Amino acid sequence: MSPLRIAHGSRPAHPVKRALLGATALATLALTAACAHAAAPISSTPVAANSSGAATGTPASELHLGYFANVTHTTPIVGVAKDFFAQKLGSTKLSTQIFNAGPDEMTALLGGKLDAAYVGPSSALNAWVKSKGGLVIVAGAENAGAELVVSSKINSPADLKGKSLASPQLGNTQDVALRYWLKQQGYATDQQGGGDVKITPTDNATSLALFEAGKIDGAWVPEPWASRLVVEGKGHVLVDEKSLWPNGQFATTNLVVSKSFLQAHPQSVKALIEGQLEANAWVAANAADAAKLVNTTIKSLTGKALKDPVITRAWTEENVTNDPEASSLQTSLTHAVSDGLLKQTPLDGIYDLTLLNQALAEAGQPAVSSAGLGNQ
Repeated sequence: MSPLRIAHGSRPAHPVKRALLGATALATLALTAACAHAAAPISSTPVAANSSGAATGTPASELHLGYFANVTHTTPIVGVAKDFFAQKLGSTKLSTQIFNAGPDEMTALLGGKLDAAYVGPSSALNAWVKSKGGLVIVAGAENAGAELVVSSKINSPADLKGKSLASPQLGNTQDVALRYWLKQQGYATDQQGGGDVKITPTDNATSLALFEAGKIDGAWVPEPWASRLVVEGKGHVLVDEKSLWPNGQFATTNLVVSKSFLQAHPQSVKALIEGQLEANAWVAANAADAAKLVNTTIKSLTGKALKDPVITRAWTEENVTNDPEASSLQTSLTHAVSDGLLKQTPLDGIYDLTLLNQALAEAGQPAVSSAGLGNQ
């Protein structure tokens, strides 16, 4: 496998990668109903700390964590499987729940069913706007690892007119990217599946089945689903999202926490972040073992391991990181606004990297930036 790197805020680069399947099929976007449970807008006051800079507050009795069962969520997969999170959390019980796409996960977070979650930036942004600051991004987790894979009859953007494409869920990170890219190609789409190119938000497993059956013409999906569409579905990549971002760097997964949980239990949030740093370092230093762990986890969650060619391909597509790539979030908002999914809004306070930078400093690693969009 090709060597990959850990991005900003992690230990020096080593071979990295991992792959994982999407789990259960979930419903469509329902964030508005959850907003009644959200907290007031986040203030610019940093997380409480004592004179030594350590987080203060009462450790939580339990921390409910959400994440996806796919390659772009390697950080929580390893953090849970290797007990890096549990060891750092100590007496705080860790409870986990698997999701297929970000909007449903954010509904659970804002509704009080989750305290923290690994999620794509567009879903986090959507939830932050609609809840008026009910969550905070506290760390990165992954960058890159998403592609538009299409059938052999499509060889250029011009071939997409009248075709049917899938995304994981309306308003999720890949859905926003697909709609924005199509608009740049001159195509109109709408949230009801109409327009020049039909977009049908569909869970990843179903998208693969539909693609193999010839019932959709392609899908913009994260790993390992992009690799499964290529290897198992005999598709080819029309757009590698890395090609659309400076230096190929864009946030795929961030760690978010509810504002109320962060304010009440900063110790527990910092412990979770410390577990993440150890998980990412382990992935970087133990590529072969990480690959085995990923496939074992795939089998335990889905009943079937990924095929070797799928793992091999997906393994090279993105990187674990502790940096949330904050400077890219304004671009993500611009894309969502262009797609008609959000209104333009200030992003001040969406990040609080205080605890992450404390943990990085204690680990002898450089600080990361909030790009002026919150505390650091």
